[in-house]
Amino acid sequence: VVLSTMAMITNWMSQTLPSLVGLNTTKLTAATGGTLDRSTGVLPTNPEESWQVYSSAQDSEGRCICTVVAPQQTMCSRDARTKQLRQLLEKVQNMSQSIEVLDRRTQRDLQYVEKMENQMRGLETKFKQVEESHKQHLARQFKAIKAKMEELRPLIPVLEEYKADAKLVLQFKEEVQNLTSVLNELQEEIGAYDYEELQNRVSNLEERLRACMQKLACGKLTGISDPITIKTSGSRFGSWMTDPLAPEGENKVWYMDSYHNNRFVREYKSMADFMNTDNFTSHRLPHPWSGTGQVVYNGSIYFNKYQSHIIIRFDLKTETILKTRSLDYAGYNNMYHYAWGGHSDIDLMVDENGLWAVYATNQNAGNIVISKLDPNTLQSLQTWNTSYPKRSAGEAFIICGTLYVTNGYSGGTKVHYAYQTNASTYEYIDIPFQNKYSHISMLDYNPKDRALYAWNNGHQILYNVTLFHVIRSDEL
Repeated sequence: VVLSTMAMITNWMSQTLPSLVGLNTTKLTAATGGTLDRSTGVLPTNPEESWQVYSSAQDSEGRCICTVVAPQQTMCSRDARTKQLRQLLEKVQNMSQSIEVLDRRTQRDLQYVEKMENQMRGLETKFKQVEESHKQHLARQFKAIKAKMEELRPLIPVLEEYKADAKLVLQFKEEVQNLTSVLNELQEEIGAYDYEELQNRVSNLEERLRACMQKLACGKLTGISDPITIKTSGSRFGSWMTDPLAPEGENKVWYMDSYHNNRFVREYKSMADFMNTDNFTSHRLPHPWSGTGQVVYNGSIYFNKYQSHIIIRFDLKTETILKTRSLDYAGYNNMYHYAWGGHSDIDLMVDENGLWAVYATNQNAGNIVISKLDPNTLQSLQTWNTSYPKRSAGEAFIICGTLYVTNGYSGGTKVHYAYQTNASTYEYIDIPFQNKYSHISMLDYNPKDRALYAWNNGHQILYNVTLFHVIRSDEL
């Protein structure tokens, strides 16, 4: 029998070897489609020795016929070829077992790799989450710094007013520009800059600017901005204000409609509430007020009791009267009012130096009198008599101890008189400002905001002010 490929050995041995071993003589057909013929033929002389091809011939159809003699079954163990085939079969079986072992190990290793792959994916997800969280944290820090920069930026134009130290202003301006440039780069690629270093630079600049502004807090009024309309509400006359000594972060607004025969004060939680809502708390004063000259200072409201020259300090938190005192010789009940009337005889004010009262007396011929008051006892600490008739004044306010008086309350309006209490001198000036709604019945300065609060014909208005101050080298 002719075998064509090595791959047939194992299959042939496992399936046919046991049956062939038991044959003594067999005639096989080698041609394709041949048949097995067990007819007798010429046998070898010694069939026990080994496998032999004894004879060959062709049948009637031309196919090759071979006679093969198989050894005795009892002699197979001594047949060298049979031993070789058995050894080969054992090797193949060993190889098959090795492959199975290898396959099991491969499957186990594959499971381990898949497990490790899942763990790596989990770690990758966690790293991404950490990275995103880090970016969000940096983004919040960036916004906080940028907000701080926006607070600092408006200070630069104010500093530029002080020409006596242009080098200092230029240095501040360059530092702000440099930090702004860094912030813009940081916005494009968050995390590219050392946040702590940037924060230190901003904090340092802020401290220096604040220190400089402390020195610049007081100065001479040189300009008043265009009006900013905050709200339209109430009657033609009234007053509104914030507390210049309010705690940091608190920005309550107080609102008092009309100029007499009213006791109710509205308190808004913030400027935003005042502008956008009607949510407020109402305080009832123990007496009606007179005029529009009330102020809120350090948590208390100071007002002139109606039809009297009595000043009352009323605590807004406890809603109790803390102090009452008469303002000696002060005119009241429309005796010495401003030009617009409205029982505006006594006008209370605050500035960087504290609490003031502006009024007129018979002793000073109806001209304006200025008194510095103790905010706790309401005692008059010092008084100045001016030569300006109170009835001719449109409105008045105090900045850094200087009283500024307007020439009217309607139409074209300007500040045209200033009295300096620190030198007891006065001068005529010309500082125009826009009287947008043609009737000003209240005009007060807030030193914290550095702004003028006005009630203009039922509109609540703000004006920013520009103060001039010469910075000496020993102040830096």
